[in-house]
Amino acid sequence: MTIIVCPNCSRRHRADASKIASKKRLLVRCKACNHRFQINLDHSDIIQPVPPEISEPQKSPKSTRKICVSLSKGGVGKTTTAVNLSAGLAMAGYKVLLVDTDTQGQSSFLLGKKPQAGLTELLTGELSAEEAIVQARPNLSLLSGGRSLAGVKRIIDKKSFGAEWTLTEALDGLDKDFDFVIIDTSPGWDQLTVNVLFYSTEVLTPVSLEVMSLHGLAEFTKNLHAIKKYKQIDLTYILPTFLDTRVEQPKDIYRKLQSLYGDKVCTPIRYDEQLSRTPSHGQTIFEFLPDGDGAADYAALVRTITNDKTILLGGVIGNQGVVIPTM
Repeated sequence: MTIIVCPNCSRRHRADASKIASKKRLLVRCKACNHRFQINLDHSDIIQPVPPEISEPQKSPKSTRKICVSLSKGGVGKTTTAVNLSAGLAMAGYKVLLVDTDTQGQSSFLLGKKPQAGLTELLTGELSAEEAIVQARPNLSLLSGGRSLAGVKRIIDKKSFGAEWTLTEALDGLDKDFDFVIIDTSPGWDQLTVNVLFYSTEVLTPVSLEVMSLHGLAEFTKNLHAIKKYKQIDLTYILPTFLDTRVEQPKDIYRKLQSLYGDKVCTPIRYDEQLSRTPSHGQTIFEFLPDGDGAADYAALVRTITNDKTILLGGVIGNQGVVIPTM
């Protein structure tokens, strides 16, 4: 395969020289400008070999989306959101890694798993990624947290240089195997949370619709602004949680969020008693009550995150991650 360059318009054309080898001199016409010119297959400045980048186009590397679910205040639904968002993305066909950086290790509990190892062993180098990660559901992998992370925090604190990049270094290369990495964080503000923000490219903040959560959001935004001095990151999504439509105050706070943050505010997660029951069953809301409000609201969040309005629609979501058409 060769390339013929038109001397008039410089347009490049592919040609299979092996099929016309019997004729060394040819009169050809440029399809772009209709210019006619003669070429000599044995010697010509307008005959060029096909460069490797043209003969074999390189595939652009897949960009992994790294979303942390974080707010300094507790009790706003961070873990519930991280787990159900991860499960919804996995059911939609994306490869997802859920990373639990909370010492309580509740993500494992919500998924009904009891891993023997997790993020601690990966950060300390005791285990490889393959040994530390467990398969929680089809397309959903889990890197669990737990009490042992308290020791890791002390190790990070003692580092004299580059402490904020510890998590990034541990996940470097590993995350390329996934479409999404979702990171659940603990309440408060510590070195491990800083690590998560240095690693992440997007921030999803659940905000329960109560006054104290608004104060927590304001404080978290200030801390995030401090991180922005060293790394480009911003508040990407604000997810209102515990919306009780029977009470006026949550609706007022929701409208306040919309006025302050505009398009960053996602469709609220309505108050649903069934969401609080899922952990004791080790199931996501899609498995426990697929036709309830909680499943519908988290499916809407998945559509917002993926910017795909067609997924997780048109049927009841079964407990094996498939969509069962309804009659």
